[in-house]
Amino acid sequence: MFLDRKKELTFLNQLLTRQRAQLVLLYGRRRVGKTALLRKWAEQSDLPYIYWPAEKESAGLQRRKLYAKLLDVRESQAPIFTSWAELWEAASELIGEQRRILILDEFTYAANADSAALSALQHAWDQDFKDSNLIVALCGSHVQAMGTLLTQQSPLFGRMTGQWNLQPLPFSSLREFFPSWSAEERVGAYSIVGGVPAYLEWLDPRRTFVENIRDIILSPGSMFLAEPQFLLYDEVREPRTYLAILKAIGAGNHSLKEISNASLVSTTNLPVYLRTLRDLRLVERRLPATIQPAKRRQSRRGRYHLADPYFRFYFRFLAPQQEALEYDRERVLEYIREGLRAFIGQTGFEELSQQWVREGGRTGRLPFKPEIVGWHWGHEVQIDVIGINWQTKDLLVGECKWTGDSLNRKTVRDLIESKAPQVLRDLSISEDEWALHYTFFSRNGFTEAAEQTAKESDAMLISLETLDGDLIDFK
Repeated sequence: MFLDRKKELTFLNQLLTRQRAQLVLLYGRRRVGKTALLRKWAEQSDLPYIYWPAEKESAGLQRRKLYAKLLDVRESQAPIFTSWAELWEAASELIGEQRRILILDEFTYAANADSAALSALQHAWDQDFKDSNLIVALCGSHVQAMGTLLTQQSPLFGRMTGQWNLQPLPFSSLREFFPSWSAEERVGAYSIVGGVPAYLEWLDPRRTFVENIRDIILSPGSMFLAEPQFLLYDEVREPRTYLAILKAIGAGNHSLKEISNASLVSTTNLPVYLRTLRDLRLVERRLPATIQPAKRRQSRRGRYHLADPYFRFYFRFLAPQQEALEYDRERVLEYIREGLRAFIGQTGFEELSQQWVREGGRTGRLPFKPEIVGWHWGHEVQIDVIGINWQTKDLLVGECKWTGDSLNRKTVRDLIESKAPQVLRDLSISEDEWALHYTFFSRNGFTEAAEQTAKESDAMLISLETLDGDLIDFK
């Protein structure tokens, strides 16, 4: 199923309007839909295109398969090239002045098999292709390796005419994957797998959200159960050490000291591993949104969290129950049921609420545009949603409730009368100098008393239905 990607297709289609040759880089994590996007774009372009996926094999085989694609013949009928330079010279003569698209997928496999692959492509681009009508799209899932193609050390530095870091689909896209599901179920799915197209396609829209957990995710042989180790083993050396760190963070350890104690990786070595996990977009370092921009880089208040929704779910619920997964699936399902509501509230629902604040500021739903949106934590208070603009001196303080009950007046008063003043004290700022705004997000609506109390303070009340509809409209 191919959905959304309007911005990405617009970017790629713009390449077709340019007269000169194009060399574009599309990168992003595995399963995010890079290949599907490029092939969809190429098919819609009305231009002849060649799609070649590099594989983990010898450079000689890679070159022969690529040239067979260019010739549109079987591999056995293609010549053998002793170098990438020789291959590109032959390719240049074959392509000539034709206007066509060449998609080189998982190109890092070629670079790994032969260190001269990148420099040979750079030479071919400079000598033959840059003045041709060829459109070359480089694509890959090894996030670190693809990122290095943009650095000054890369042979291709300065040659790229476009680049795009492909992100997961937005929450609003889940309506098309699961048209019969409720907003509550879609928030649950988003909290577990995010907007990764492959993961969404693995789920079954004919089953309920809970049935998908039981029958799809927990099913013996499920791709979901193998995914974390598959991704790590494909990206890093010493995967066991990285798994230990991910397990530690997934279990609720967020400071360097806590992660070190839980993973048995020394605090001296730990930052190196965390840096790699951040490069892979599997871990993120969060800072309180209330730290001033000039002080954020030097701040030592960072906490490490799992950035990928499925990794959060896996290391929170499945990794601790690894043995039970082999023989007692119902026991694991019950374990998930006991903690799932809190998990969704603390992950997906909070993040979607923060997204609403960002988009609300951009579209004028809020009286100001936040510079930073995130969380706040101090010694005495933690806030689910913070939006702050240091220039206009506006501060939004928000509360999220993913419970079975309607949000009540006590919650409203507690935020306005207790938590918000504590945030001001943490920031050492005066309420007289700043404009405070209050927003409440609730899965099951609000009591009449809560609505009345919120109205007295001009607080915004955002129900799940409103959140769901607005995140579609904000697109």
